[in-house]
Order: sequence, then structure tokens, then C-alpha cells
Amino acid sequence: MIKKILVVMLMVVTLTSYAQEGTSSPYSFYGIGIQKFKGTVENRSMGGLSVFTDSIHANLQNPASFGELKLTTYALGTSYSNFKISNSTESSSGDNASLDYLAIGIPAGKFGFGFGVIPLTSVGFQLNSVESDNSEQRFTGTGGLNKVFVAAGFKVNKNLSVGMDFNYNFGNIENKAILTRPTVQFDTREITNSDLSAFSVSLGVVYKRMITDKLELFASVVSTPSYNLTADSTRELSSVLVTTDGRETVIDRQETDLGNNDIDIPAEFKFGSGIGEKRKWFVGAEYTYLDVGDYSNAVFIQDNVAYENAAKFRVGGFYIPKYNSLTSYFKRVVYRAGIRYEETGLNINNTSIDEFGISFGVGLPVGRLFSNANIGIEYGQRGTTDLGLVKEDFFNISIGLSLNDKWFRRIKFN
Repeated sequence: MIKKILVVMLMVVTLTSYAQEGTSSPYSFYGIGIQKFKGTVENRSMGGLSVFTDSIHANLQNPASFGELKLTTYALGTSYSNFKISNSTESSSGDNASLDYLAIGIPAGKFGFGFGVIPLTSVGFQLNSVESDNSEQRFTGTGGLNKVFVAAGFKVNKNLSVGMDFNYNFGNIENKAILTRPTVQFDTREITNSDLSAFSVSLGVVYKRMITDKLELFASVVSTPSYNLTADSTRELSSVLVTTDGRETVIDRQETDLGNNDIDIPAEFKFGSGIGEKRKWFVGAEYTYLDVGDYSNAVFIQDNVAYENAAKFRVGGFYIPKYNSLTSYFKRVVYRAGIRYEETGLNINNTSIDEFGISFGVGLPVGRLFSNANIGIEYGQRGTTDLGLVKEDFFNISIGLSLNDKWFRRIKFN
């Protein structure tokens, strides 16, 4: 029954993920939005670290991890974010909630397979600009980019696993700008609507080796080549009458088909390594390089904005007091922590927009077959108040389920 429920949920999420924003960041005004997916709740609780793989959790950041699975795994994650946005003179706050991922991993001997849906980027902003002549511009944006993926991993030997995932990326972004001038009866509204689509692949490697009787060495590599995201866009220019309650009455409208344009999504290379004791503790570090300097975007063009190559650094780990304790539930709990520093590659007014986060979390055993509920919290900052920019302080709570089942059982005869 649980299999049927999760398949239905996957179909529903695929259909509804177009409408999910999941952010209220002013920096989602630029390009195709800010990065939404930073790993499963287990990963995010360790600063986003994705080096560690095992046989009972789906690591959605490295397709080679599916070759490690021994049990069918269902992964579901949601998050709630409370944020404060401030500049040099004022501040505002708000919150939002979103679905982060839904996936299934299926072992089949030395092979493992997985599929699911993940929101990749998110757009959600409301910005106002008042000029010296009392004219006002209001900007709003919604949407984002999602992916449906199919992944396969293969365990080459006891130390090495390799994998690949094949992704269909899709989504919609709507940007709206309204210009109000005190000397003009009607306001001017411009709406740009873009349907996004593309195919992409990622390649992954996981290497594990016992270096002493207790200590195990981990290493992982993930490479995602650059690809072209197709944007089928239209632009509507209208004269509108905006009432005091925000309703917009169209007086005159003209729509233009902008055709198809390519958005060059940069390549990404990720390398990580760590060390730990099986079912006891783990600590690792990870480095990611993004070739954002080659990013090109013929649809969402803004002045005083440039893109530069970027790097991400993550350090984290976990600790389990006693995984098989029969007397204490809390000794079987997984305790996680991590820290991350990320260059986004976005440069505004010659200022790089960077992001920092520190996170903690727990994995709570539930049911049978090593299933667990995961809870993570993170505090972070993005941006700066220098040069007329804004700084975001955010507090995230993530909740995820990692449920295990055994689909294929060998029949035995007495």
C-alpha cells in the first residue's frame, strides 16, 4: 500500500511543483532564481555535506550512492523558513514553507535505481523603487526551475560505486513590473512569462575503503556538465488601472512572442572526502566549483549585474552513541552538525553575493528496517547591506522521512 501512495504523491508533486515558490529572497530577482535544493535533510543538517553514503539512505546529490542501497528507500523532505531582510535604513520579515524533494531508491543486486522530483531554484520577490519625480516601480516575481530525475548506480566492487542520473528540467518564471507616474492617469504594466525546459545529466563516483580495523575512508566526485536551458517567452505590455486594494484592470494590452532563447547553465564539479567509524561517527569536507563566469542569459537581463566563477565549502558530520542500544532510545539517535560557506557567483554593483550557514539536526529511529525521521535546523546569512544592497538573515527548519522497505524477497522452500 505504501508503494501506491508514494507513486500517487510523486505524480501530484510533479504537477503542482510549477506553482511552488519556496522563497521570498530579493536576490531571486536575478537570473532563474536562487538555489533551492541543498540536499536531503540528512545532508542539510551536516552543512549540505554529501560525501557520506550508506545502504539505507538515499543520497540525492550523488547518483553513485544508489549502487550502495540494500533496502528500498523512500525519501521525502519539507522545510519552513523564517527570514529578515534589511538594508542600511530599514528591515522587513516574513516566512514561507515548501516541499524540498520526493524520491524512491530501489536496490537490485549490484545495481540500484532511483527516481523522483526536486525543486532546483526558486523565484519569489516583491520590490519597490521610488524616483525623485515621485514615480514608483513595483517588481514581483514567482516560479522557479524543477527537475524530474531517473538515476542508476552500480557497485563495481566492495570499494567503488559509479552512477549517472538523467534529468528533465522544467518550470515557469513570471516577472511583473508596474510603473506609476503621478502625472499619468493609467499605470504601465510589463509581464514577462517564460516556460523553461532542458535535459541534463550528472555523473558520480563513490569510493570507500577500510584503512584500519575501525576507520573507513570516504571519497566522492560528482560532475554535472553545462547545458542549455530553453526559455519560451512572451512579453505583455499593458495600460492598467490599479485600485487601492491592488486589483489591476487592463485598459489596453499588447503581447509579443519573444520566441525561444537559450540560457547557458554552468558546469559544476564537486569533490569530497571524509573518515569515520561504521555506525558510530563520521566527519568530512567538500569543495564545489561552479563555472558561473560562462553563464549567459538572453531573457532575464539586468544592469549592474555580472557573474563570476564560484566555489562552495562544506564541513560536517554525525555521531551515534550506540546504534543497537536496547535500553536507551536516545543512544540510537543520529546527531548531526555542519557549516557551509558559498559563493553564489552573482555580482551586483561590483559586490559578490555570498552565503553562510550553520546547521544541526537529529535522525530519530522509527518503525522497523532502520527507518528514521530527520529534523534539521539552520541559521544563515546571504548578501550585504553595503552599496545599497540587502542582507538576509534566515532560520530554516527541515523535516524529512527516510523509510525503508524490502521489495524483493528470495522464496525459500522447506
